[in-house]
Amino acid sequence: MRVLKQSLVGFLVGWLLLACRLSAGEITAPWHLAPGPLLTRWAAEVNPTNAHPEYPRPQLVRPDWLNLNGLWNYAVTPLASNEVTSFAGQILVPFPIESALSGVMRRLDENSTLWYQRHFQVPAAWAGKRVRLHFGAVDWHAHVFINGHEVGQHRGGYDAFSFDITDSLKWSGEEKIRVAVFDPTEGDQPRGKQSRKPEGIFYSPNSGIWQTVWLEPVPKICIDDLRLTPDVDAHLLRVRVATGSLAESLQVEVHALAAGQEIGSVTGPANKELSLPIAAMHLWSPEDPFLYDLRITLKDGERVVDSVASYFGMRKIALHKDDAGVMRLMLNDHFTFQVGTLDQGYWPDGIYTAPTDDALRFDIEFLKRSGFNLARKHVKVEPDRWYYWCDKLGLLVWQDMPSGNNTTPDSRTQFEVELQRMVEGRFNHPSIIVWVLFNEGWGQYDTERLVPWLKSLDTSRLVDNASGWTDKRVGDLIDVHSYPGPECPQTEMDRAAVLGEFGGLGLGLEGHKWSKQFWGYLPMTNTATLTARYCKLLDRVHVLRDSFGLSAAIYTQTTDVETECNGLMTYDRAVSKLDPAVVQAANHSENAEKSLRVIVPDAMYGRVSWKYTLNDPGGQWQFPDFNDAAWKKGVGGFGTEGLTPGAIVGTTWDTADIWLRREFTLGAEDLRDAQIQLHHDEDAEIYFNGVLAAKVAGFSTHYYEINMNTDAADTLKPGVNRMAVHCHQTTGGQFIDVGIVIPRTAKAAAPAK
Repeated sequence: MRVLKQSLVGFLVGWLLLACRLSAGEITAPWHLAPGPLLTRWAAEVNPTNAHPEYPRPQLVRPDWLNLNGLWNYAVTPLASNEVTSFAGQILVPFPIESALSGVMRRLDENSTLWYQRHFQVPAAWAGKRVRLHFGAVDWHAHVFINGHEVGQHRGGYDAFSFDITDSLKWSGEEKIRVAVFDPTEGDQPRGKQSRKPEGIFYSPNSGIWQTVWLEPVPKICIDDLRLTPDVDAHLLRVRVATGSLAESLQVEVHALAAGQEIGSVTGPANKELSLPIAAMHLWSPEDPFLYDLRITLKDGERVVDSVASYFGMRKIALHKDDAGVMRLMLNDHFTFQVGTLDQGYWPDGIYTAPTDDALRFDIEFLKRSGFNLARKHVKVEPDRWYYWCDKLGLLVWQDMPSGNNTTPDSRTQFEVELQRMVEGRFNHPSIIVWVLFNEGWGQYDTERLVPWLKSLDTSRLVDNASGWTDKRVGDLIDVHSYPGPECPQTEMDRAAVLGEFGGLGLGLEGHKWSKQFWGYLPMTNTATLTARYCKLLDRVHVLRDSFGLSAAIYTQTTDVETECNGLMTYDRAVSKLDPAVVQAANHSENAEKSLRVIVPDAMYGRVSWKYTLNDPGGQWQFPDFNDAAWKKGVGGFGTEGLTPGAIVGTTWDTADIWLRREFTLGAEDLRDAQIQLHHDEDAEIYFNGVLAAKVAGFSTHYYEINMNTDAADTLKPGVNRMAVHCHQTTGGQFIDVGIVIPRTAKAAAPAK
């Protein structure tokens, strides 16, 4: 009985203490994985003790650090509130509050503040050192407090930042950290594809802490930053070791190692660019992603004050003309055709944050296994470890600047601040070869000013002024988008022609979809049709490479993202819709049907001009000497956007009939095996030099090849020839486009002009 009374008293006292702590906001409801609409297999591996435990900064490594990922208390208060008195529960950092892995899965609106709080202890061994608090990224405006003192604030959703918190620490017992975050999502900040109303090509918002939070002890004078620039032509690595002090007595020793053996070194002043010779260079490439180790020591006189480890790759990216005089993207002075995917970096359970480092690596390994050598990181900046895996596994990267509205002077200033931080923060990764300034004109402004400024920030890489739509004829690339495509822009004397987006073949798989609503740019009925169409697209990409000067092609996309089901994989990464071996063969031109040599291009292979009329021109319209001076000029193909699958509409045609004429010039070619390539909806008749070459009925849903009449083929001669086309449609969609091709086994010839 006495034991029972003691137990009862103990229980009551414990309950009262618990109630007091609950009322003070010190204890909150426990964390658990929120029931998201779709999860990856890695979600089951995540728990409060192992949330991204990896060292987060692989290119500036110190052995001593403390990871602050894990459970934090959180609260959401009205924006006007400057304090939080109680917490709603626990959130798993570094997963954004909207994600299932955060344990909260709650939207943060523009009228609220998201608060984080946790306690930590500074290791006793750190006494006498400065302590820095690092954030990989916080979306978007963060205020940081240590033991009630504000140590700093930061605006920007994609770049790392840190504060020296030494003077705010108690150095005994528990220290308290609080972070207050404001994120309007659709305000005037760079945000990529985040939307408060996600649908189509826009996705769920991402707010708050979404990359690793960590502590690091450093000397009072220490290595703050590295800038590593490979100079392949000069056989050296240019190294700048930045410190907070400009004292002339500070010297750095830099040693490069390969397989543990030193292969070069340099000693010189801190904060100055030094040249580290690399005598027998082992170049980095996707086929051979060789990385050197780097050891850097900072000295004040003879006294060692700091040291860090890093790595680098020796590679060069530049523009040069090939043997045919076509401007090409050259990697290490060789033309490497770049075939990649649009890579959005979204996760169904973590939104911007991959569930684990293994998951982050998995996407890159999948692309490599599928024969891709490139990813275009689309309007998002990843954690450093994603680029580390690209460096290590060998995947080229085109890095987009996350888009914003950029409608006000303040928002444009913020855009440029974050652009500079992106370049500086990811500068040392050899995998990154192109900076993409704007995507499709989203928030585009002052392109002619920003491109040379961006190139001055980084003279070692190329710049794409705008991927798709709004080219301002500056930068290093002329970049078009074409769905499903493919298409090649006209090559230029000083810029390489690239296809920044194409494909978008959509297929939603039951059990692996985000919601009941799903879509693709071009819907496919099953994996067989998807595979066949993908291979056909890549066949045409290689024709564009060989005959029209295309230097790179980027397929949409690596994975499905929410309702957008254009991925090679499902959103949960559980199913590859295409066999990676088949994709690899198509990407490497190993498909036997790749095969076509373009003689007279259609819209599949560039912008082709025609003369056309929608009014019946009467007799003789198909003959070479017909007077078509009154006809309009337009770019093929001709049709109504969105009505006929596979159509590439350059000029709108929305009547019952259309008549087309164009001239083309042939050389001394053997055309015995030439075929007509066409896409029609509906009935079409095609003439060469006034002679009927083909007549087709019905409609098609893609480009295909047919034989031409012998009499018409016999009229094709060196010099100027003329093609005339009539198309008639009765109902539904409408489209017409025509070209001439030769199968692979026939005699090669240059394309017509």
